[in-house]
Amino acid sequence: MSIVYAIVLVLILGVGWCAQLVGLPGNWLIVLAAALYAWWLDPAAVTAIGWNTVIALAVLAVLGEIVELVAGALGVTKVGGSRRGALLAILGSIVGSLVGVFVGLPIPIVGSLVAAVVFGGVGATVGAMLGESWKGRGFDSSVEVGKAAFVGRILGTVGKLVTSTIMVVVTLVAILA
Repeated sequence: MSIVYAIVLVLILGVGWCAQLVGLPGNWLIVLAAALYAWWLDPAAVTAIGWNTVIALAVLAVLGEIVELVAGALGVTKVGGSRRGALLAILGSIVGSLVGVFVGLPIPIVGSLVAAVVFGGVGATVGAMLGESWKGRGFDSSVEVGKAAFVGRILGTVGKLVTSTIMVVVTLVAILA
C-alpha cells in the first residue's frame, strides 16, 4: 500500500510544481503533502520519508517565497515604482497567469504552462502601469515600471520553479532512499 501512497505523493508533487506557473502556492502544497505522507506512512515502510525531509522542504519553500518577493520587489522599486504599483503588479500577475492557463497557446499541454508564465508577466505589467497611473505618474514612467514588473515576475517565477524542482528532487530521493 505504501507504493500507492508514494504514487499519489508524486502526482501531488507534479501538481505543486505546475501550480508555481500560475502564481499559486505549489511549494506549500508540496510541503503539506510531504508532511501528511510522513505522518500517515509507517516510518518502517519502504517508501517512507522522514521529518528531516519535511523540514528541508519547508526551508526550501520559504527560500522560494523570498526569491519571488525579492525579484518582484526589486523589479518595481529599482525603477522608482510605488507600493501601489507593486501590489497591483502582484494581483495582475495572478489574474494574468490564470487567464493564460485557460487561454493557452496552440501547443498541447506545455502551451497552457507557457501562456501562464507569459500572461503572468503581462498581468504584472498592466497591474504596475495601472498602479503608477493611479498614483498620478505619467505614461512613460508607468511603462518603465511595467517593464520592470514583467522582468521581476518572470525572474521570480523562474527562481520559484528552480526551488520547486529542488523540492521535488529532494522528495523523490527521500522516497527512493
